[in-house]
Amino acid sequence: MRVHERARMLVILMLPAMLGGCLARAAIDAATLPVKAVSKTVDVLTTSQDEADRNRGRAIRKEEEQIAKERRRAERERAREEAEEAAEEARRAPPRDD
Repeated sequence: MRVHERARMLVILMLPAMLGGCLARAAIDAATLPVKAVSKTVDVLTTSQDEADRNRGRAIRKEEEQIAKERRRAERERAREEAEEAAEEARRAPPRDD
């Protein structure tokens, strides 16, 4: 046999051993893929306690900001109404004789 033929035979004989690891790894990857997919889906669809706390805190802050905004609007409205009432009273009041 020539050197090239021996090398070729050696590669052919080692091929199953070399591919065995690759095929085994591929089989493991194929077997674990559904588990990983389900795990990822569950992770996406569920909320951790930390995320729930963060979301609740955000909702509370937003609600407090809305309440403060409404309070400021009501105070401006009340001040405007008081100013209008004071102006109306000033118009109705008899003139002073000083």
